[in-house]
Amino acid sequence: MSVLRSIESKIEGLFEGVFGRAFRTHVQPVELARKLAKEMDEHRSVSVSRVYVPNEFTIYLSPGDRQQFASYEGSLVGELQEYLAEHARREGYALLTPPRVLITSDDDLAIGEFGIATRVVQAQAPAPRERIPQEPVPVPEPAATMIYRPREPIVPDAEPEAPPEVEREVITLTVDGHEYPVTSRRVVLGRSRECDIRVPDANVSRRHAELRQEGATYWIVDLDSTNGTEVNGRRVDRAKVTDGDRIRIGGTDVVFGRSLP
Repeated sequence: MSVLRSIESKIEGLFEGVFGRAFRTHVQPVELARKLAKEMDEHRSVSVSRVYVPNEFTIYLSPGDRQQFASYEGSLVGELQEYLAEHARREGYALLTPPRVLITSDDDLAIGEFGIATRVVQAQAPAPRERIPQEPVPVPEPAATMIYRPREPIVPDAEPEAPPEVEREVITLTVDGHEYPVTSRRVVLGRSRECDIRVPDANVSRRHAELRQEGATYWIVDLDSTNGTEVNGRRVDRAKVTDGDRIRIGGTDVVFGRSLP
């Protein structure tokens, strides 16, 4: 058995052992491990001679799921960090520091749903006399938090033989019939060509509004625009948005979409 599979089996044991009954309708530790590795793979940054990957991972859980981990959260975090370190070693990835996993709660998530945010954190710089010239390391902007939901409803009394499959949700903004995928935590809308989504409307300010992701929640924030921002006909400075909400900036309607593929 490979080292990586051995670690994964230990994580599976946390679910299948004494905690099996408690997690019948909750997020499963082995699924967290696999999705963490997937996020590491998908956020690679190629440098001159190395492939760097995120070294900090934040897991967002519903309060109910977080409570189920309370008695052994520290052990689970340690296993997940070990799993990521072994995955990086096997794939030949470069890490600035050993992987760090953080777990936090998000009230907007339901039982069985979870989010993962990744980022690259620089190692603490050595004292000046110890400083050694190194290859420049690309440090990308923090990636959007990926939210995973069960593909099918979880039946409380069911005894699954394997962890249920989960799919990554899709976030979009539709402007004048054109759909834009949202792949970062912050998306600026406005008339300027420098905006992430350009809205060629004379009534729209150069930097009119910003869609922000905070954990599993999305917010639309007015950027002190001239004509203001509305959500479903109500003037707002900052408002939470959900699937199907209509955001009006200037004379243009923008539809927020949030769904599974």
